[in-house]
Amino acid sequence: MNSLDHKTKGHAPASPYQRLAALGIDLPPAPPPIANFVTHVQEGNILYLSGQGPREVDGHLHAGKVGADVDIESAYEHARLTGINLLAVMHDALGDLGRVKRVVKILGMVNAVPEFADHPQVINGCSDLMIDVFGDAGQHARSAVGFGSLPGNITVEIEAIVSLHA
Repeated sequence: MNSLDHKTKGHAPASPYQRLAALGIDLPPAPPPIANFVTHVQEGNILYLSGQGPREVDGHLHAGKVGADVDIESAYEHARLTGINLLAVMHDALGDLGRVKRVVKILGMVNAVPEFADHPQVINGCSDLMIDVFGDAGQHARSAVGFGSLPGNITVEIEAIVSLHA
């Protein structure tokens, strides 16, 4: 049971927007692509989300090597912020997060030093958010891996696959 389920037990399930409000999250505008690609592609009832990074509303991107200049707690927060940006792209693409049937798969990439071994704990920042926002439908398959570098030296990049209600 996630942290918000107890508030809706015995009641109609909270919408993703009600859950976001309970978390104190206002969705930012969907971040624009940084190169020659689109933020999402919908094929049938599947939405493929391009990788997003830890971009603040003011455009600041969190950068650095996890395990060197960035600690695991900060990297977790960066992954959570990246999850918020993925939600913003979902909202922009769908017009309504209520159309999300399930978060199917997340690929989390961590810009880490070779010795770093806690990639799953970092990407939990995004995974925990998806479960808080979508409840059981936020449970997903996942990979959390380390990379020697990421674009702009960002700390994390995360992409997602989401199934949609017909």
